[in-house]
Parts: sequence; C-alpha cells; structure tokens
Amino acid sequence: MTQSESFSNSLYTDQTHLAERELSAFIVAVAELFGADQASISAEDWLDESGLMDVSPRSAPRDWRAITIAASVRLANRLNVALHRQRSSGASTTGTQVLPIPSPSCFDTTIVS
Repeated sequence: MTQSESFSNSLYTDQTHLAERELSAFIVAVAELFGADQASISAEDWLDESGLMDVSPRSAPRDWRAITIAASVRLANRLNVALHRQRSSGASTTGTQVLPIPSPSCFDTTIVS
C-alpha cells in the first residue's frame, strides 16, 4: 500500500466516523423531539441528502452538517404539511403542543452508543 493510498483510506475512515456521529446525533434529536417514526423517516432523508452530494466520498471532506440541515428542512416541511392538513380538515388544534426549536447544542456530535 502506498503512502497516498494509506492517506486516502485514513481520510475515508475519518469521514465515515464523522458522518456516523452526525447522523446519530440527528436521529437522537429528532426522536426526542418528534418521536421514533419521524426519526426513522428523517434518517432516510439524511441518507438521501448525503447521496445527493456531488462529491465522491474519497475525494474531499464532506460537510455533514449541511446534510443535517437539509434533512431538517425536509422534516420541517413534512411537519408543516401535516399541521396544515390537520387544520384544513377541521380537526381541533386545541391542546396541540408546539415544541421549541432545539438549540444548536442539541445537535452535539457526541457519539451515542
């Protein structure tokens, strides 16, 4: 193995670890705030957004936080559509609790085991 290949493998391993940490933190936050169903859908959104990036995983570091932001936008849109449908169907929103927007520290990249 050449030094170049070793560096490339190390970079890939580092990027994989960072991606896992970012995705894990995102899923935990969504599960805590919106439940397991939304966390599952949001995990798929995150992976879809990751696949939309034009950068090869081995060529350069990715901006994992940007992927989390894009997946968060999908989540917000999904929740807004659901709320709009609920209101337009005449369902009562009395007692509906609006959850606070999480602080940036909510997305801490602590590894969840």
